[in-house]
Amino acid sequence: MGTEDPNQLYSTEFEVFGQVQGCYFTKYCKEIAETIGIVGWVKNSKQGTIVGKIQGVKPLMDQMIEWLSTVGSPGCKIQKCDLTNSQQLARLDYHDFTIRF
Repeated sequence: MGTEDPNQLYSTEFEVFGQVQGCYFTKYCKEIAETIGIVGWVKNSKQGTIVGKIQGVKPLMDQMIEWLSTVGSPGCKIQKCDLTNSQQLARLDYHDFTIRF
């Protein structure tokens, strides 16, 4: 009981608050996502936050969320990372990770 399928795919939207624009956050986010094998997208919002959507298996998603919540790009100051619309997926919606404008 309670064993999760390690290959179960998940999707979540995120918004990172703090001093996160003007420090190449989206560029680093794309590099990290591609390194660990996460797909989705990221962009700067008009509100001064970073928003995006990530998809992948749970262990990799947890790594990515940890990076978005606590590490970020050099010189950024993360206040918090809100996750919304988290769900299980039958298959990925994206083939790669992109920066949107």
